[in-house]
Amino acid sequence: MSEAPYLVIAAELRRRIEAGELRPGDRVPSTRALVRDFGVAMATATKALQVLQQERLVHPAAGVGTVVGPPPRARRTEAGNVDGLPDLNRDEVVRTGIAIADAEGLPALSMRRIAAELGVSTMALYRYVGGKDALVVQMVDAAIGEFPLGKVPEHWRDAITVVAKVHWAAYRRHLWLASAISLSRPQLVPRLLPHTDAVLGALRGFGKGAALSAVISLFAYVRGIALVMEAEAQAEQDTGVTADEWVAGQGDQLAAMIAAGNLTAFRDLLADGFDYDYDLDQLFEFGLGIFLDGLSARRRGV
Repeated sequence: MSEAPYLVIAAELRRRIEAGELRPGDRVPSTRALVRDFGVAMATATKALQVLQQERLVHPAAGVGTVVGPPPRARRTEAGNVDGLPDLNRDEVVRTGIAIADAEGLPALSMRRIAAELGVSTMALYRYVGGKDALVVQMVDAAIGEFPLGKVPEHWRDAITVVAKVHWAAYRRHLWLASAISLSRPQLVPRLLPHTDAVLGALRGFGKGAALSAVISLFAYVRGIALVMEAEAQAEQDTGVTADEWVAGQGDQLAAMIAAGNLTAFRDLLADGFDYDYDLDQLFEFGLGIFLDGLSARRRGV
């Protein structure tokens, strides 16, 4: 059995580090560069960097990317400013949290881990960002802030489309973001409130209850598709098998189950070698179109 692609990439980067081609402090190729150079999925490239981080050969650096060397352990001076606090700032803490979550997922995030990356005591972080829950809210706010909403179109359908696509782009860049946002107990995220306001504004005339239900449904749809993306990325990291490869491997068992259950709709769907292109970007666009068509019909009173 051939070695998983992420291990092949990790081995090549490890070789470059050991050979001195990548020196301490040098930025290693980004996940996008690895995708381009090795012809792999983003999740595979991320998993390769995660392996090297676990070996302490590289570490994420806020505002820079992944660099060669173990995470900094030297404590910063406690007399860095007039308040006697370490010489860092809230944005640096938040960006370090985002770098960790981008590289390893939200479960890898902890105040202790961030403190180790920044070379400060864990307790020092609480003076800047509060506890972990408060930090995650600030990370969400910063991540959403990378995708400005801009001027919202006047037409209701265009306005909703803009907001949905901004969220999709943010989820695409930060796979942890969808799981960090709650719909049942929504966090007060400053940069998200204008998005909700824009959709509510687009739905004036629906009635207050219907408009709010539509907002929640829209955000739940986009977030739900993004959660699939996060889960698939994790599965591919763990196995080195893409979704298409996994589905292909289930073909014989699926055919047997369809035959045994006399599942005629499934049989008709798969007749003549039908091959479905499972592309999440296309699925997002398709589902968004159905959502908007449904709202349009409701506006017309259909």
